[in-house]
Amino acid sequence: MVRPLADLQAARGQGLLFLWVPVFLALGIGLWFSLLHEPGPIFYAVTAAGLAVSLALGRWGPELLQPPALALACVLAGGLAAGARAHLVAAPVLEFRYYGPVEGRVIGIDRSQGDDLRVTLDRVVLDRLSPRDTPQLVRVSLHDASMPAPQPGATVILTAHLSPPPGPSEPDAFDFRRMAFFDRLGAVGYSRTPMLVLAPPEPGTQRVNRLRARLSAAVMDRIAGQAGAFASGAVTGDRSGISQDTVAQLRDSNLSHLLAISGMNMAFITGFVFGLVRYGLALVPPVALRINGKKVAALVALAVAAFYLVLSGANVATERAFVMVAVMLVAVLADRRALTMRSVALAAILLLALRPESLLAPGFQMSFAATAVLIAGFGALDRGVLRERVPRWAMPVFALVLSSVLAGLATAPLAAAHFNRFTDYGLVANVLTVPAMGLFIMPGAVVAVLGLPVGLEGIGLLLMEMGARWILFVAGVVAGWEGAVTGISTPGPLVLPLLAFGGLIAILPRGPVRLLAAVPLAAGLALWAGNTRPDALISADGALVGLAGPEGRAMSSPTGAGFAAQSWLENDGDLADQVTAAARPGFTGPKGARAFALGPLRAVHLKGKGATGRLADSCRTAQLVILSVPAGQVPEGCRVIDSDDLAASGPQALWVARDGSLRIVATDRADRLWSGRKKDPGRTPAKARLAANTP
Repeated sequence: MVRPLADLQAARGQGLLFLWVPVFLALGIGLWFSLLHEPGPIFYAVTAAGLAVSLALGRWGPELLQPPALALACVLAGGLAAGARAHLVAAPVLEFRYYGPVEGRVIGIDRSQGDDLRVTLDRVVLDRLSPRDTPQLVRVSLHDASMPAPQPGATVILTAHLSPPPGPSEPDAFDFRRMAFFDRLGAVGYSRTPMLVLAPPEPGTQRVNRLRARLSAAVMDRIAGQAGAFASGAVTGDRSGISQDTVAQLRDSNLSHLLAISGMNMAFITGFVFGLVRYGLALVPPVALRINGKKVAALVALAVAAFYLVLSGANVATERAFVMVAVMLVAVLADRRALTMRSVALAAILLLALRPESLLAPGFQMSFAATAVLIAGFGALDRGVLRERVPRWAMPVFALVLSSVLAGLATAPLAAAHFNRFTDYGLVANVLTVPAMGLFIMPGAVVAVLGLPVGLEGIGLLLMEMGARWILFVAGVVAGWEGAVTGISTPGPLVLPLLAFGGLIAILPRGPVRLLAAVPLAAGLALWAGNTRPDALISADGALVGLAGPEGRAMSSPTGAGFAAQSWLENDGDLADQVTAAARPGFTGPKGARAFALGPLRAVHLKGKGATGRLADSCRTAQLVILSVPAGQVPEGCRVIDSDDLAASGPQALWVARDGSLRIVATDRADRLWSGRKKDPGRTPAKARLAANTP
């Protein structure tokens, strides 16, 4: 008993136990999100009581029980934080497909995957829909390419098709509906008609958005083409001018993170300001002798970081970057080391407490993984393991390459799992372009702002243009190399937690215990390699079936349910598009009645006009019929999956066992706040109230 107590006291003295606080918070948040049913008051009361007991044991219990009690308290606190956040952000979600006038105030402008201008509206008004049923935020893609971008803050009206945010395309896939719930985005859609401006921006409102729009327009006016759009996006967060071709090249070269206003961008701009102020003060001896230039520089850099957070739109990634930078700058003010595992842990605790849903975001996972691995790796360098072997003149190049390698190793599994692709030459592209962000674009933005009052902003803009054009050039070249991208199949739900746990064991403890990291890492990789994809997938509307085959997944149609088709192929690790997949062997028969084999079973996919009329004939020759419309009367002994079944279950995944039995897994198995399935029994659905109010 003496040795465990001694080890425990040593770990406490070194602050190692604090590093595990965000880990257990994340565990509680993850468990809360994995629940299939929305917790009620009893759940939260029991959890709160358990938290109180755990905290008491952690404070006054036996010394050996205190760490596990506090770990349990962190788990319970994570669950309570997630529940509180979900109920605080809950807002109305459109319950049906809507077509009609949409009025609202423009608060965001970007581009959709189809390269259409897209606006986000608040203060939304929908025809004949009461305020309590009207979504707080609505996002509309403008299919009219001639439509100019509206002014942020302007009140506009347009005719649009709206629908609830879509759920996952298959079981355990990315849930856009959940993300939209926490963003309070209650409807998405598109418009093919002109958008009219009802009122200009109100004085004193949307100042930051309008400032961002003016700065973005100024940059793009002075820097022509996609270089200006990239520079504007990297500095202000306005990506409305960036084409999808440019986005694809950045993605395929592993450079899309340069556009995200995240940790690297925030670090570059605050680091440049910190160095500029600190060394600028040092050039004035009377000032340098009387004030602490380092702390003054930290204060100025913190103010710039806060302004940059607001200017760039304060999205989750930027908030995360600001918290991490702020923790480091406050550490400088407090005469502490800025870059330590404790500062990373503190930043993670703050983010998880304020935005528990960010745990599920790829950006959160990748940024903290990269930061932790970089600190651990350069910590070894600081201890002299490598410093004595690298000449001083080569240290900057060595540090750049090492940081790219370490960050790449830390984020590669996460990027492959979330985006189903591995960029084979991403390391080369990053080594060639990351210095341009730190030496040209971010410093150029600061120089342009400082030189604006005296008419010298052109110097900064020139630096920004040089950096942007170089980055886009490298992105285009690397993305065009053969084999630049390798498709990766999506992992099962346990893979990333196992890999994360293995990585934490490899980084946080000290001594031989780190060798135990090999166990969860090997288990996670083995599960990933052995993960099997569904034999068939059915879209939520029944319009598309994806059949696994030797050449990849074949699609029953080259059009329709495009989001589902793209998601299925990406999750398979397949880089083909829907048209290519539809040309693969697997389906036979005419357009509205596609026959296919599902293992030993014969199946038919019916859709379009007259689909129900072909049901009886199909049931005579097939053991399974998939129908995109309600089946009505089903012939005896015929197994049918129709639109009514899919409306209740969401997209379905089908597996065929060796004995020929069929296993069907529904996507909408959970009954959560964001799932759209839990309704107030005493409340009339919004669609019915709308119909009742229609003349």
